Amino acid sequence: MKRISTGVAGLDVVLDGGREPGAVVVLAGAPGTGKTILAHQVCFAAGTAEHKAVYYTTVSEPHTKLVRHLESFTFFDAASLGSRVEHIHLGDFLRPGRPDGLEPMVAEIVRKTLEDEPAVVVIDSAKMLSDFASERQLRGAFYDLSASFAETDAILLLVGEYTPRDLDSGIEFSLADGIIQLEYQIREPIDRRSLRVVKMRGGSHLPGRHTFQIGPAGIHVFPRIETLALEAVPPLAGPLHSGIPGLDKLMPNGMRRGDATLVMGPSGVGKTTLGMGWIARGLEEGEHCLFVTFQDTADHLIEMGTAFGWDLAAAQASGQLVISYVSMGDLDLDVLANAIRANLAEHRVSRVAVDSLAELVLADREWVRFPAYMRSLVGLVRAADVSLLATSESTGSGITAQSLEGLMFLFDNVIDLRYIEQQSTLGRAINVVKMRNSPHKMTLNSAAITDKGLVVGDKLEGVSGRLGWSALRAQDPSYPASLSATVPAPASRS
Repeated sequence: MKRISTGVAGLDVVLDGGREPGAVVVLAGAPGTGKTILAHQVCFAAGTAEHKAVYYTTVSEPHTKLVRHLESFTFFDAASLGSRVEHIHLGDFLRPGRPDGLEPMVAEIVRKTLEDEPAVVVIDSAKMLSDFASERQLRGAFYDLSASFAETDAILLLVGEYTPRDLDSGIEFSLADGIIQLEYQIREPIDRRSLRVVKMRGGSHLPGRHTFQIGPAGIHVFPRIETLALEAVPPLAGPLHSGIPGLDKLMPNGMRRGDATLVMGPSGVGKTTLGMGWIARGLEEGEHCLFVTFQDTADHLIEMGTAFGWDLAAAQASGQLVISYVSMGDLDLDVLANAIRANLAEHRVSRVAVDSLAELVLADREWVRFPAYMRSLVGLVRAADVSLLATSESTGSGITAQSLEGLMFLFDNVIDLRYIEQQSTLGRAINVVKMRNSPHKMTLNSAAITDKGLVVGDKLEGVSGRLGWSALRAQDPSYPASLSATVPAPASRS
């Protein structure tokens, strides 16, 4: 079936390639959701000298003011006004109490559509038409428009300040081929806009709520990752070196290419340093890598890498390394997933590090959705045969943060970094909790941050527990017996 692009790449993905010719689509949303911007973006993308876009206004802002508000967007082209995008005010056809209702307006729109053969016709605001006609006249007008446009190659966009309640009863919604609803959610630290396709005849579409943002280029839609069909590529065989001195000894067969690895641990224990060392090893082997961070900027990470002897600046300058910093105010699940998709599509990326998942879910506050999202994100990376390393915060007592509760089955490898107490000394320890279909050492080994990054040492003897637990002091012969007798035995923990 022939499809007409909307000019908004992400929206075309949601609409399975765009819309079919002759379709009537309602663009609904409260004031301020971005309807007028989206409608104009479609017009400037579709309008040509041979088949222009016609933008009809009813009782809305004057055309001069309308154009002035569009001038800051890169899709806007003042030279195309009139030749490619034409604005027409319908005020002369809208008079209260007219016996013929909306018939003259409909006749004029149909006449111009048949004569000029436009690519897109917009009526903004279509909801205002109900103020100038009875319900019977309004139904007749929308029916005539729908029937007339079905015989053309044009798309009719009915833009209006429709609420979700209106969608259940409005005449135009029963006749429309498609309904796209824009929403604006107020939340801290930053509000969110989203788009949902409520109805679309003649084709499939991606269900669910999809994030969109308004920026200098106009509207950018980020399709919901859970709804995307993933195409797998042939897998690459062979082990994957961790780049962490001593860690590979705990995994005799090593990580595998395409594995998803989770590194857990409390704040400051060395998770980011481990992730940077893992990326640095990939760069040494000539791989393209992506580092997604929610706390450290690119400059900060490069400075940290320099202290450990890793020249991340050169790798970034050559394009071998992409550091994607996402501030907490801009953090969104769909924006992150689409950024990773775009990088995987643009480069033959081999390693992706995400630091950290706990911050991601806490900032985005979509815990109900997060399990399905993480399953899709891991699937996205696996389908591209890319190795993933993600970090996540845990408490000092080793309890996994809520963001990954019950989700460790998604990962092939799970590594736990922890603080330990050895009498009056605070140290670090590491152990491999899980490796899928591969043997691994079950020992607790010392770990330290050195001038080479995180380094894994020997097996620890006579230590049990984490910071916040009780150390097994009874195994330490140097510990005074008089004190050990007063210290209760540590509770058994699984």
